[in-house]
Amino acid sequence: MARIRRRRGAVEVEQENFWPAFTDIMSTIALILFFLILISYLSNIIVSKDLDLKKNELAQAKAEITSAQDRLDLLLDQVEETKAEVERGQEALKLSEDEIKNQQEIIANSNKELGDLRDKLHGIAVLRLDVLDKVKVSMEDSLAASNVNGKDLVRISDTGNIIINEGFVFDTNSYKVKEEGKILLDKLALAFENVLSDDEVRGFIDAIAIQGHTDERGSSDYNRELSANRAASVVNYLMSSNATLEEQYGEYFTASAYSEYRPVDSGTTEEAYAKNRRIEISMILKDAQIQDVINDYLADSVEIFED
Repeated sequence: MARIRRRRGAVEVEQENFWPAFTDIMSTIALILFFLILISYLSNIIVSKDLDLKKNELAQAKAEITSAQDRLDLLLDQVEETKAEVERGQEALKLSEDEIKNQQEIIANSNKELGDLRDKLHGIAVLRLDVLDKVKVSMEDSLAASNVNGKDLVRISDTGNIIINEGFVFDTNSYKVKEEGKILLDKLALAFENVLSDDEVRGFIDAIAIQGHTDERGSSDYNRELSANRAASVVNYLMSSNATLEEQYGEYFTASAYSEYRPVDSGTTEEAYAKNRRIEISMILKDAQIQDVINDYLADSVEIFED
C-alpha cells in the first residue's frame, strides 16, 4: 500500500513496508488457528471424557437392566412356583373337600348306626318294663286292684321291678304263704308262663329274681333268714302252682335275700316299715343279648370306616 504525500512545490512519494503488516496478519491467523485447534482439542478431550462417562453410565445402565432382568426372571420363576403351589393347594383343597364329604358321610352313617343301636337298647329296656307290666296286668285282670285296706296288691317300682304287698302274702314274722296270697301267686305263675312262652321275649331274659325284703326291726341274722325264706317260699309256690312253669321255665327263677338293707322308705313309721317289707320281682336281661346288639353296631361301624 502506498501512501502519497503532497508538499507544496514538490511531490514526495512515501512507500510503507508491506511485509511486517503481513506477518502480523499471519501471526494473528496462526494464533487464531492455534486457539481453534486448542479449543477443538479441548473439546475432543471433554467430549471424549463425556463419551467415556456416557459409556460407563450406559454400561452401568446395561448392568442394572441385566440385574433387573435377572430379578424379573427370578420373580417370574417365583410367580410360576407360586402358581404351581396354588394349583397344588387347590388340588389338595379339592381332595380335602372330597375327604371331608366322605367323612361327613361316614359320620352320618355312624350317627344312623348309633341311633339304631340306641333304639335297640332302648327297645330292650322297654321290653323289660313291658314284660313286667304284662305280668302285673295279667295278675290284676284276675284279681281286685287293691286289697281291703285300699293298698295296691302289685305295682311297678321306679326301678322297673314288680313289688308285691308283703302283708297280702305273709303274716308278720312268717314265711308261710297265706291263702289269699296263694290266689295272687297262682295268677303270677300263670302270667310268667304266658310271658316266657314268647320265644322272642324269652331270648332276652336271663333270670327272674324273687327278692325278699324286711324292715330294719329285728336282728340282721333274723331279717336275713326271714327274707331268704320268704323269697324261697314264693319261688317254691310258683313252681308247685304251675307244673308247666317249673318243667319248661324253672331254670329262669332264682331267690335272693336283701334283709333290711335296701329300704324304699327311710322313715321309722309303721307306714314306712310296711313299704320296706315286700316281695320284689326283678327281670334280669341277658348281657350277651345286649352285647350282641353292641357288637353288631361296632362291626357295622368298622366296615363303614374301612370302606
